[in-house]
Amino acid sequence: MLENAAVLVADDEEIMRDILESLLTREGCKVSLAASGEEALQLAKSESFDIAIVDVMMPGIDGIQTLEELKRLDDQMPVIIITAFGTAGNTRQAFKSGAFDFIEKPFKNDDVLVAVTNATAQRRLIAENEILREKLKAQSHRFSEIIGNSPSMHGVFSLIRQVAPSRSTILIEGESGTGKELVARAIHSNSPRTDRPFVTVNSGSLPPDLLESNLFGHVKGAFTGAIGPKKGLFEVAHKGTIFFDEIGSVPLDTQTKLLRVIQEREFMRLGGVETIKVDVRIVAATNVDLGQMVETGKFREDLYYRLHVITVTLPPLRSRRQDISLLAQHFLELYGKENDKLDLRLMPETVRLLEESRWPGNVRELENVIERAVVLTSDSQIGPELVPDSVHKTQTFRLPNLELPAQGIQFREVIEEIKSVLIVRALEASGGVQKKAAELLHVKPTTLNEMIRRYGLVQRRKRDSGKTEEVWTKRDGGGRTTVRSRAINP
Repeated sequence: MLENAAVLVADDEEIMRDILESLLTREGCKVSLAASGEEALQLAKSESFDIAIVDVMMPGIDGIQTLEELKRLDDQMPVIIITAFGTAGNTRQAFKSGAFDFIEKPFKNDDVLVAVTNATAQRRLIAENEILREKLKAQSHRFSEIIGNSPSMHGVFSLIRQVAPSRSTILIEGESGTGKELVARAIHSNSPRTDRPFVTVNSGSLPPDLLESNLFGHVKGAFTGAIGPKKGLFEVAHKGTIFFDEIGSVPLDTQTKLLRVIQEREFMRLGGVETIKVDVRIVAATNVDLGQMVETGKFREDLYYRLHVITVTLPPLRSRRQDISLLAQHFLELYGKENDKLDLRLMPETVRLLEESRWPGNVRELENVIERAVVLTSDSQIGPELVPDSVHKTQTFRLPNLELPAQGIQFREVIEEIKSVLIVRALEASGGVQKKAAELLHVKPTTLNEMIRRYGLVQRRKRDSGKTEEVWTKRDGGGRTTVRSRAINP
């Protein structure tokens, strides 16, 4: 991590400069020394440094002034303050001026190395994000709201470029919170219709009658309260794009009328007899399986095939983890400006936590987490403590390293064994409460109960030489085998 890191050390004590130089050089750092704040600033003007370590008490320009000037020269450079006079006032002033960390003398070598490692990681993370952001600007013309550099997102960008110029109907599939409306807007922005209206229909938020009135408009007297004629959203979107968010929630009767618009490019207002021609491009989005809805009779088959001309599938955030730090940095800057909190940084351990979480709410959930952290932070660094417990609890499960024996395995038996162990672990973690265990495994309680019975899982305790052991066994073809045992307090 510290290999070739360029470190500027500013301290008026020669012995302290020697100690830090020796310590950091052993770790592979390239160290430059300054005996005063003025000398440090001269070096910073002529060379580029990854981080700086600055003593507070120096003659001439003191450490806080040096810190402030260094940040003016390079606002992204982490500066670590060291001092033999550690007071609450000094600490507050240092962080207020943009210090990355604060270390008191005498210090332990490990304290310095941890601070320098974290600062270097932060510096490199920012640099990587800058590079990725520039790549995205070059590669994703007019996709500025869609952040991603993973292969799956490059595939999405490529497909948008291909389909945007056409008149074809587009269906965008993806879980809630993956950014389906942003993709719809990108398709519109990259199409010949870009200077025409982009109209969003929130399909699931309106009762059928009101939805149809909004879509097609109505004539005077069409229903109680219709005191005058009204244009519908299809008319408003003429020559532009109309986006149906969550198309699967549109009632069946309305689906029939929507199919006519797609096929004939015409409709009638509610209560009217005049046929209105319209030229709109239809983009629809869904977070459910429309094919499954067709099979259950909840969605018209003919409309499904009309919508399913070209499909853009958005991956869930957990499937593109390399985009998480880039998205987090984007939201950090966005909400930092909004809340007048500039120069905010995510600590490396915070980034690791975000990258290891499952994100069932996808990009929208990540955005909410970062916004919350920005609002609540009183520091320039955002640590893991500002991440909600719900995110900590949804960290990705990782299998231990598995080695396949030379003779191979009985695949189905091993999978069943793993299932048994996971069920037992969930029951232990939930104190034996099956409902809580089911929540941990993300299965229905009835499903968990059926699996417990199918595997014949039994818990018992046995005592041996004064020790109590909890043993879980399961039924198999040869009797019972131990799934898990552990020592517990008597």
